[in-house]
Amino acid sequence: MSIDSTPPPQTSFEPVGLPAVLRLLASLLVAAALLLSPHARANVAAAPVALSAATSMVPLSSHVDFLEDRGGSLSLDDVRAAAADRFAPVPSGSEINFGYSASAYWLRFTLRAEEIEAHDWLLEVAFPSLDRVELYAPENGGYRQSVVGDLQPFSARPIANRNFVFPLLLADGQARTYYLRISSSGTLTVPLRLWQPAAFSRYSEDAYAGMSVYYGMLLALMLYNLLLYVSIRDRIYLTYVLFVAGMAVGQLSLNGLGNQYIWTAWVAWGNVALPVGLAASGFFAALFARRFLATQRTAPRLDKLMVVLASAFAISALATVAVSYRSGAILTSITGLAFSLAAVGAAIHCLRQGHREARYFLLAWTLLLAGVAVMAMRNLSWLPTNALTSYAMQVGSAFEMLLLSFALADRINVTRREKEQAQAEALAAEEATVQALRESERQLEARVAARTRELEDANARLREKEVQLKSLAHHDPLTGLANRLLLGDRIEQGIERAARSSQPMAILTLDLDGFKPVNDQFGHATGDEILKAVACRLQASVRATDTVARIGGDEFVIVLENLQSAHFAEHMADKLVTALGAPVILRGRPFHVTTSVGIAIYPKDGKNAATLLESADRAMYSAKHAGRNCYACSN
Repeated sequence: MSIDSTPPPQTSFEPVGLPAVLRLLASLLVAAALLLSPHARANVAAAPVALSAATSMVPLSSHVDFLEDRGGSLSLDDVRAAAADRFAPVPSGSEINFGYSASAYWLRFTLRAEEIEAHDWLLEVAFPSLDRVELYAPENGGYRQSVVGDLQPFSARPIANRNFVFPLLLADGQARTYYLRISSSGTLTVPLRLWQPAAFSRYSEDAYAGMSVYYGMLLALMLYNLLLYVSIRDRIYLTYVLFVAGMAVGQLSLNGLGNQYIWTAWVAWGNVALPVGLAASGFFAALFARRFLATQRTAPRLDKLMVVLASAFAISALATVAVSYRSGAILTSITGLAFSLAAVGAAIHCLRQGHREARYFLLAWTLLLAGVAVMAMRNLSWLPTNALTSYAMQVGSAFEMLLLSFALADRINVTRREKEQAQAEALAAEEATVQALRESERQLEARVAARTRELEDANARLREKEVQLKSLAHHDPLTGLANRLLLGDRIEQGIERAARSSQPMAILTLDLDGFKPVNDQFGHATGDEILKAVACRLQASVRATDTVARIGGDEFVIVLENLQSAHFAEHMADKLVTALGAPVILRGRPFHVTTSVGIAIYPKDGKNAATLLESADRAMYSAKHAGRNCYACSN
């Protein structure tokens, strides 16, 4: 479509709405960024991208020209008509990063396909916290506009992905020029990559798998330390849990997983979750450091500084919501840098004073805060954006979580040894001064033995809880069925066995018909009871070797292995439809919930878990369109 022109851009920019102190800090940071920025170089036009059949992925930063729109008022026609010297190229080897800026930026790049049979490509903007990203793609003599961003509903994205992904269609031998308009209240980091769809699919699977491991570790550590808090009643464990929770919120926003899976419908929260989550994490991290290192006793001056930094983190979170995103984000980055130095300094001070527990703390926080510092300097455009600076905080936080677990365990051991030493000294003193208190000593030994048994019981309970946590990681907490993680493993294992034995296997996707009206009318408690009843019927209907999983809401998946023929899957689907067709009786009242079943057969309908699930989903929707309460096979 054609884009109409708008009035000419403003020639100057004055930040509006920032408090005086933040305005001064922002000016200093901008000045430093200009001195350190890799963008200051001669305006030489970026080379077009030549694509061939062997190309799987192309980083576009070295092929992009950019133009700063300080007033944010330039239209596409204005940009296309702009003089060539107004555009500047991104230096070779550097990602696109403009730091915190109120300007809008126009990016221009040219693609040319050379003898490519497959014309479909994907443009990825791999920074999910950008407010607004507009792609202008040439089409029918004009330009077609696509708008995404974390201020836009997730459903508006042309491709459902944690990053912003646009489909592109190229013709052989034709050079096409594309324009991107980027604006954001946060840091303007724009990693651009061009992918072939197959290569992007493989890359996305690996990325999602790696992040699932990372967030699974965060969840496990949170639950483990929460159980320790419930058992020991030491608030340091609760502080640690809240610190990890804030880190998880910030990371989920930074990686785009929060917008995709958790707060998809909460656009306003998705926009501020990154600085608020990181500020909350910093706030509880400061409280944790004070308590763990006992700075109030060991380093009073550093303790006051920790209080000030904790307050600054709290103010950053409030400023993000009440003042502006940029003010809160800048203050969070600056406070994060200051806290990096203060926490490491406090740990070194305590270590010099002979506090043994400070060793693990120092190593753990050095790794985490180094990652935070790298990310903050990346946000301020002091460092280039690359794989190291983009994932520095995640890598640092992963090591930090593990090391802090050792630190907390070591703290428990030190406390126990101190108690044991105090008990031994008390017993020795009593024995040396009062020989007549033998009976009291025996009673004391009995109490110590009882305490030891209690500790052994507590350890046994902890081991039991650990087993339960492992079970929770692979099973749905409501129904006890396999969850999505365990389902993926079972499907992959089933595919391997089916490939070796040359016997087909089947994936059955089930979606309950009429469950939402019942859930809305009678409440979630009734809906949960119905889901439990459905889970019991499903398990009773299949073989003991089959896998039944709940993947969310009222959606279930069944994995059938060792099939003599594909007709057995249809027989099983018909059996399931019949089993779920009977009403569920709760408190003497019948509830009618039926099911639609989709069937996918390996290897006919897919050779991996993703394609099999997609085929089964399509078949399930076919069953719904056919009238529901039935099954359908993948075509």
